[in-house]
Amino acid sequence: MRYDSITEVIGNTPLVRIDPAVHGLHHIDLYAKLEMLNPFGSVKDRAAWHMARPGLAAAVERGSQVVELSSGNTAKALAVIAGMHGMPFKSVTNRMRVPEIKDLLLLLGAEIEELPGRSECLDPTDTDDPLTLFHRALSGPDSTYLHTDQYFNARNTEAHAMGTGPEIVKDLDGRAPDWFIACVGTAGSSTGVAAVLREHDPEVKVVGLVAGKSDFIPGIRTIDEVQEVGLFDPATYDTMAPVTAEEAIDGMLTLARRCGILAGPTGGAAYFGAVRRLREADAVLADREAGEEGRQTAVFIVCDRIESYVGYLKLRRPDLFHQPPRKNTVADLSAAEIGAATVIDVPDAQKWIAQERPLVVDLRSPFAYAALHIAGSVNIVDELFDELVRGGMPFSGRQPVLLVCPIGEQSARYAALLTRMGHPDVRSLTGGVIAWRDAGAPLVRD
Repeated sequence: MRYDSITEVIGNTPLVRIDPAVHGLHHIDLYAKLEMLNPFGSVKDRAAWHMARPGLAAAVERGSQVVELSSGNTAKALAVIAGMHGMPFKSVTNRMRVPEIKDLLLLLGAEIEELPGRSECLDPTDTDDPLTLFHRALSGPDSTYLHTDQYFNARNTEAHAMGTGPEIVKDLDGRAPDWFIACVGTAGSSTGVAAVLREHDPEVKVVGLVAGKSDFIPGIRTIDEVQEVGLFDPATYDTMAPVTAEEAIDGMLTLARRCGILAGPTGGAAYFGAVRRLREADAVLADREAGEEGRQTAVFIVCDRIESYVGYLKLRRPDLFHQPPRKNTVADLSAAEIGAATVIDVPDAQKWIAQERPLVVDLRSPFAYAALHIAGSVNIVDELFDELVRGGMPFSGRQPVLLVCPIGEQSARYAALLTRMGHPDVRSLTGGVIAWRDAGAPLVRD
């Protein structure tokens, strides 16, 4: 096959059947849509090209810069596209959390600007957030940038309504699958594909997968974060379910070792979440004694490849690399331990700070901390805090400690861990900095 441009290679990715001996489903055929085989390495290639293409000629003529609020695959694809057209690309984000992606963006010539933001993702309703203000400036009528705006641009969804969805139907001989399972990030792929599938069969069941609260799976948002995405529509999904980082890694290992599919964490989460949900449906079909005519089909998307996430895997599963297990980690906390962590609401926290002067530790990124924080607090970003705890108790037992994060979920986990390690008085701020702000409690800016 010959092509005139690498962009012509975007799309028409394979739909591969997963061996039933791997997933154990008896009445459902499970297929993986291998978006990892797009030329720049991910499902975001489709949206990046579809969003950028209409404005490229004018942007090149006026010498514009391509800009996107992205720290992952969308940024990677846009960096390539911008470079192909002789334009610079800037990635604007709160924090680059995957070192390999950051290194790759720099290798591609991208400029990375980490702006202060109060939370870990763009909140368009927070009009004082620097990241939100920058987003609005980019989207304004006087902007000279080519801003693709993946969180609100309808062409993100359209790329999948025109390509990914119809390809799935075509490869299933003109039929929509009975099930479509999708991880939710910007919600572009799940929304676009679901719309097409339901045009063919309104009975298609769509399962949206999100990351567990305070869990980090690259490319997937938590149920709280996804509410802030402009393209997210809860009506798209028949049901939504959380997946943990450990489950995503287990899914990655199964796809890589048993299926030869070198999927990244999002693909692993999609596989794990799909099999977990489909086992219930498979049991129902077994009760009905469904024959060949009663068989169902299900499709999930493999978003990207495993190579960019080796550091992510080493941090969470050192045993995979023949390294000793990590000590003092939140990963092995039980639900009971987390539930028993001492939490404190905003009014009580204010009284406690005034009376006993606990050490207030803000676990957010340096940029979020710089934007606004509780007066007198110290900033120890969560990754560094994790390293400190792994080495032992980071604080004197005589020092009471208040842990703070964006919404109170992550800080509760660390409060539970420090309690297990023997700290006599560590508490987590319920609702985090967001609750503190919403209560009108004072915040200061660096």
